[in-house]
Amino acid sequence: MTDSDSQNLSTALFKKNKLSAETSTIVNYLPSSQKVLDQRMEQVTNNGWYRDLRRPQWSWQGVDPIELELILSHIAVSDKERTIPLMLDTIPGYRLGNWAYEWTRAATQYKKLAETQQGEEAAESLFTASLYFGIAGYPHLKGDALASQAHLLANRAYKDAIELSSYIIKVIEVPYKGKTIKANLHLPHTDKPLPVVMVSGGLDSLQTDMWRFFRDYLGPNGFAMLTLDMPSVGQSSHWPLSEDSSCLHQAVLNHLKQVPWVDDTNVAVVGFRFGGNVAIRLSFIEQNKIKACVALGAPVHKAYSDAKMLSQLPKMYLDVIASRLGKRSVDIDSLATHMNAWSLKNQGFFRGRRAPVKILSLNLEGDPISNLEDNKVVARHSQGGKAVEISSKTLHAGYDKALDMTLEWIKESLDS
Repeated sequence: MTDSDSQNLSTALFKKNKLSAETSTIVNYLPSSQKVLDQRMEQVTNNGWYRDLRRPQWSWQGVDPIELELILSHIAVSDKERTIPLMLDTIPGYRLGNWAYEWTRAATQYKKLAETQQGEEAAESLFTASLYFGIAGYPHLKGDALASQAHLLANRAYKDAIELSSYIIKVIEVPYKGKTIKANLHLPHTDKPLPVVMVSGGLDSLQTDMWRFFRDYLGPNGFAMLTLDMPSVGQSSHWPLSEDSSCLHQAVLNHLKQVPWVDDTNVAVVGFRFGGNVAIRLSFIEQNKIKACVALGAPVHKAYSDAKMLSQLPKMYLDVIASRLGKRSVDIDSLATHMNAWSLKNQGFFRGRRAPVKILSLNLEGDPISNLEDNKVVARHSQGGKAVEISSKTLHAGYDKALDMTLEWIKESLDS
């Protein structure tokens, strides 16, 4: 896909979706719940942003920190009318100041840069473009037209990058319930079947966001990386999310014996945020097929069982949960009750004998979603399990430390 093609597609996106629903309005709430949200928004939650700004995560994934602040400033200083006046990133329509517009504009510049480069250098620019396009769709709510277009652009840029990269990346297609799960298999080489790490992000990220984890951590250490989107997100949007949250991952895991480039007896799973919940769940369901598991910032029990805590989540997170469940009119109290079923403790996984899978559960100090108490429960029910709360003066340092620990855990657990 050439730069002109990307610009033409972006132009078509603008014309088609200029008046599309603004992201913060996708999910509707019952009057009583909307009143609660309105009261919260008067207090200017999230420092004036609807979206949770993932600065440390995005910087680690490859977003230039200076450019990140520049994009955010373009959104913040816009004089366009906002859907929620107190929230800067709620400008409707694909235009200056709109979240999707500003991130897509930056991504297109990397597409343009790749046209002037060759080989690995061009591939890196395209991987960066894919990342920026992915953030343009964040938090990836179902029914968000601009997010859907951003997903298309992210996947196209990733595909173009693959063709230029010295690494080998293959699309693995797994039949499941009449449809096809699409996963990306990243390989440092094909000289022999490799130990493989299945990696998933949260409910508000795409599998194309994981490139740097492979490039900087897994690939150089001889591991293959297999990524797939969570149910209801990205290329897995065909399947609704339910308390059986690991169903797609289980299907892919059972398909690995048919993939010639990986050693299906030498498997680890890694999950970020809700992907960590899935990784832990899968480790208990498929105890004999997984050697190691790392869950980073995973909601395990308290986040789902404490109705008060869930009801106090920022609007973006409530929207993400409701969107994944396919709900259009939401009552916060009933949603909190429904989420009890997602607790791994309530599902009965922490009873009886310990799982033979080595599980490392990590959380950052002060994280409202993932806590040390829950992680200790996970570790106690894993042979060789460990729970660690990372204390750091900065989120950047904490994130780097978590990833270093993740790599060491995998290296100690898998046969290289």
